[in-house]
Order: sequence, then C-alpha cells, then structure tokens
Amino acid sequence: MKKNTFLLFTFLLFFPFGLLIAGEGMWIPMLLERLNEKEMREMGMKITAEDIYSINQASIKDAIVMFGGGCTGEIVSNQGLLLTNHHCGYGAIQRHSSLENDYLTNGFWAMSREEELPNENLNATMLMEMKDVTNAVLEGVSDNMTESERSKKITENKKSLIESAKKDTEYHVVIEDFFIGNQYFMIYEQVFKDIRLVGAPPSNIGKFGGDTDNWMWPRHTGDFAVFRIYVGDDNKPKSYSDDNVPYKPAYHLPISLKGAEKDDFTFVFGYPARTNEYLPSFAIDQQVNITNPIRIKIRQIRLDIFTKYTNNDPKVRIQYASKHAGVANGWKKMIGESKGVRRARGVEKKQQFEQQFNIWANSNVQYKNLISKFDEVYERILPYNLAYYYMIEAGYGVELINFARAFTNLSKIDKTTEKEAIEKMLADAQRRSESFFKDYHLPLDKEVAEALLAIYYNEQPIDFRPDFLNLINTKYKNDVKAYVAYLFAESIFTSPEKVAAMLNNFNYKKAQQLQKDPAFVAAKSISYFYTNKVMETINSIDDEINEMRRVYMRAQMEMQPEKRFYPDANSTLRVSYGKVEGFKPADAVTYKHFTTLDGIMEKENPDIYDYVVEERLKELYKAKDYGRYADKDGSVHVAFIASNHTTGGNSGSPLFNAEGHLIGINFDRCWEGTMSDLMYDPSICRNISVDIRYVLFIIDKFAGASHLIDEMTIVQ
Repeated sequence: MKKNTFLLFTFLLFFPFGLLIAGEGMWIPMLLERLNEKEMREMGMKITAEDIYSINQASIKDAIVMFGGGCTGEIVSNQGLLLTNHHCGYGAIQRHSSLENDYLTNGFWAMSREEELPNENLNATMLMEMKDVTNAVLEGVSDNMTESERSKKITENKKSLIESAKKDTEYHVVIEDFFIGNQYFMIYEQVFKDIRLVGAPPSNIGKFGGDTDNWMWPRHTGDFAVFRIYVGDDNKPKSYSDDNVPYKPAYHLPISLKGAEKDDFTFVFGYPARTNEYLPSFAIDQQVNITNPIRIKIRQIRLDIFTKYTNNDPKVRIQYASKHAGVANGWKKMIGESKGVRRARGVEKKQQFEQQFNIWANSNVQYKNLISKFDEVYERILPYNLAYYYMIEAGYGVELINFARAFTNLSKIDKTTEKEAIEKMLADAQRRSESFFKDYHLPLDKEVAEALLAIYYNEQPIDFRPDFLNLINTKYKNDVKAYVAYLFAESIFTSPEKVAAMLNNFNYKKAQQLQKDPAFVAAKSISYFYTNKVMETINSIDDEINEMRRVYMRAQMEMQPEKRFYPDANSTLRVSYGKVEGFKPADAVTYKHFTTLDGIMEKENPDIYDYVVEERLKELYKAKDYGRYADKDGSVHVAFIASNHTTGGNSGSPLFNAEGHLIGINFDRCWEGTMSDLMYDPSICRNISVDIRYVLFIIDKFAGASHLIDEMTIVQ
C-alpha cells in the first residue's frame, strides 16, 4: 500500500502534464456546466455556461458557424452579417479577382446588398443541439470483435440512429466519435448554402507580413473578412437565389470596445479541426523527427519556385496566391511543431509517462503489453507512411499530374456507358478544366515537376515507388529533366485548347487515347501503387493502431480518475479558455500581449510586397484619425495573444471577454507553441487574434463602410 501511494505521488510530482492545466483543453459546450463553469468563473468569467450553450434559450452558440469546410465564423448583426478570417475567405476573394478587379490586392467592399458577391459551394454550418448516444452506438459491440467487425457494427448502429432522428427533425444529423471511439454524440446542425462576400481589406492589411510573419509573434495582420448569410423568406437555409434575404439569427454577438488587458479572462468558441494529445511517444517521434522533415523539405522547394515566378509576374501572383498560402501554412507549422516538441522534450516526457503507465498496467492483462505493442506497430507502418507522404507532397505536388487524375472516371467509359452518365462526366470535366487553367502557369509547374520528381525518384526505394518513375531509369537514363520534358510536351493536359478538343465528341475511342496520355499514365501509376502496395497495409495497421489507441485512451482515464479529460479536436464545436498574457520564447526575449499600428509603420518596406503599407492607412495614422477605436493608451491595437488552446479550424473563431462580448477574431498561433496539437505547454502556447477594434477601424475609417458598423451591436 505504501509502495502504491509513493508511486502515485511520484507520478503527480514529476509528471504534472497528467493533471489538467488551466488554459489547456478543447471542451464540449454541452458539458461546460458540469466540467468547466466553476473554473471559468474563478478565472474571471461573469456569464454562465447556459449563456454559452443552451437548447432552451438563445445563446452564444447560435451565432457561431463552421465557415466553409475548415474555419469558423461568427454572426455580428441581426441581418446575418458574419466575420471570419481573411485567409478563410481567401479562396472566395481570389475567385472573384482578376487583373481588372484585383480584390486580393485592392480589397473589396459592397456598399449595398446588391453589390454583395455570391460564392458557389460555400456553406456555413451551425450547431443546433448535441446528444450523447454512446450506449446506442455501441449496442452489440463486444471486446472480442475484430476492429473491422466493430467498425461495421458501429456504422450500422449510427446509420439506424441517424435515419430515425431525421424523421423528427428538419436539421442535418451526424454522429461523431470522441475520446478515440470511447464516446459518441449525435449532432443536429443547420447548413446555410447562400454565403455572400461583403467586404475584405487589401492583402497588405488582411495578409500583412505574409508568409514571413505567418505563425509568428509579434503580429500586425488585419486578418478578417466580412460575409453575409442569406436564406429563404422563411428564414431557413436555401441555395443561392436573387430572392433570398439576409438571415435573422436567434442571437448575434455584441462587440466590445474595451479591448484586452493583461490577465483578462478570455474564451474561444469555434470548430478546431484535429489534435492528437494522447498519442504514444513512438508516433510523436516519427512525426517530429522523420516525416515532418521530409515534408518540410519538399514544400520548401515548391515555395521557392512559387516565389521565383510570383515575384516577377502580377498575373501569376494572383493565380498562385491561394496555392502559395496553402503550401506555406503547413510548411511553417510543421517546422514550428517539430521545434516546439524538441524544446519541450515532448518525446522524453511521453516516454516517462509510458514508464509509469507500464507500472500501473502490470496488474491488468488488458493493458499490460500495450506500450511495447505500440513500438512494434509504429515501426511497421513507417515505410508505408513515408510512401504516402512522398506521393502526396512530391507526386501529386505536380499540378499537371494531379489535374490528369481528375479524368479517371472518363477514362473508364466503354461502349455500354449510358449517354447521360457521359454527359454528366463531361460537364464536370469542363468545369474542372476552366477552374484549373484559370490559375495555372505551365513554366512554374514544369520546374516544380523537375524538382519534386527528382526527390521522389532518388529518395524512395526502387521497389517502393510507382512504376512511372522507373521510366526515368529505363527510358531516360536517370535524367529526370528529360522525362519531364517528354511529360509536358506530349500531354494534352497542358492547355485548355487540348483538353477542350479531347472533350469534344468524347467517346470510347477517346477514352482509350486518354489512358495513354503521359500525365494520365503518371497519375494512374501513382494511384495504382498506392491502392495495391500501400493503402491495404496502411489501413490494416491503422486498424490495429486505432484499436490500441482506443484502449490506451480508456486506460489513461482509468489510471487518472482525478483528471478532467477533454477529447481531441474533431471539427466539432468546442470552447477553450485562458487569459490574455505575453510569453518568453527564448533566453532574454520577452513578448508583451499586444501590438499596435505603430508596428505596421515600423515594418513598412516598399520593396517587399508583404510589408507594403496602404497609403490610406498611413494617412489615418499620420492624422491620428482613429475615431472611437483607439485604446485608452491612445494607440490602435492591432493584435493580441492569450493562452487559449486552439488549432486549425479555430481560424476565424470569436474571442470573448468575461462578459461574453466579442473582443477579437482568432487567426493564428505563436510559432513556438504550434506543438499544441500534440501537447500543450502553458509557458509558450498562445493563440493570436486580431483586435476587434482594429477590424472596426478598417471597416469604418479605412474603407468607409460605416453602414456595416451601423448593423452591429457595439458595447462602449
């Protein structure tokens, strides 16, 4: 008995990450009252959990949406006005941009409802209610089932539950798993389908600092955009129509002009995408020290080539703006993530915990050898994971090959394929072609192909790469450039005219010709290799890992009954909370919690696009024409940081003060703390938000769109 007590004391003393740290966690909103409200109020919150999430009355949740497929947005007026990040709306802004109307560079502001721009396939999804359906989902599931049997039974149960629920509701219904398959919630949601662009600042505001400042602090980015939700006359979701009207929400967010002071309580409400806080050390080690470095290297090469072309051609800069941002975002995040884990000695801490876990698990047959099994299974999956990442980053990193892949279904038609089916595929192919060539620059892609296929060819074992790469050896005598020259010279996928000619009067014979196109051959070769040599093994080993992780999750909760566990992010609505505070990322370096307009002027460099300052902004700065949006210190605050636990998907999330008023829009994390997807370090994990007063200042004083301010509820 004394020995066990000592071991528990040792665990608590040396492994404090086993206990929850205030600020850590992405919490399920319907459970806030039971798990978090007391702590939140002790930290300074002045509202209740019911004010945040309620199904009995209007609450903050009724103003929060998933924006698109991977961001968050918040409703700030009774006319459906919605705020999110500039980088979340970037694709929509880019698609509306051209050399004649360059909204990326110059910004866009609709001065009337008629000028607001529709966006095809852009949705906003709102949570209406959550229900715990764990027992019903796991009915008939037993421990002696294989993982595939278990998955099949759960899928059947979920399907039955969803079908039954849909009979009694007008909402979209899904069931999501939490705690790695140990808990399930049924989620009722409303999906809005008519989302229109209302306003966006110039990129020199909305993306100020560009990729150089991305993930960094101090930050001076006005990362916001304005949209509006439109619905039918019945205030219910409806696809785009000229007759649609602005949405009238049950609740919209009041906006505070008080700002964020050091040590203020704050919370974030949004849709974090994916975290893996409970991974074993072996998975962390592989990600940080093996796969991340490979992916970083390949993306760095692509980015260097992108920059070379976009710096010299305004049209290419517009075409590749969204692509560059997408590649760069993950590239820089992986660098910071790996660095952060090493700095925090994350792998070692996980290993220390696993040693303690083994001591605890020795008396339980179910858990006894779990850690050693993790070691073996992650070693087995490594070469297959590498093959997958080389395929994604290097193989499909070549736009020509990735584009050709989209024509797979057309290549399979035969004499028995129905005419209606062919016409549908052709219409889809035509749309894809128009979209692709609008933002495609062949010389850039050709240079990317030479660089990436060389890496793919040289770094993957000869018996573990797609067959098309072996042509470089057998036919082109190890000359990657010669192969790429052939690829781009002979493929029809290099120009819209060639693709159009191929699609014209498309038939069975053309489908056979399509199969011989070199870009299509490469795409098909990659797909065949993955399907027949990689996917089956990855899926099989993943089944083992998923089963082990589910058991490991349950075991950790049994081992630490005193700990409040939060589930990993899974793109469902969550609350995280912390305080406004600076941090010390390195010896002799200390960051305060906010930045100001002064910093934008200090960073100005007319020779570097990312640091060009808009003339109108400089005029306002020189005149100190800040209106009511200045802080009490007399300056305009641009951004601030806090210790809220966030990740991808939280982009665009509202940041609230203790009264539940909007004070900022989350848009990033500090680079030193990006390892928070794997482990949270309270000393350096900080989320970055644009100060809502800067947002209002840009809308009102810079853009002159005061009619939008008039819609909002402003709290002085």
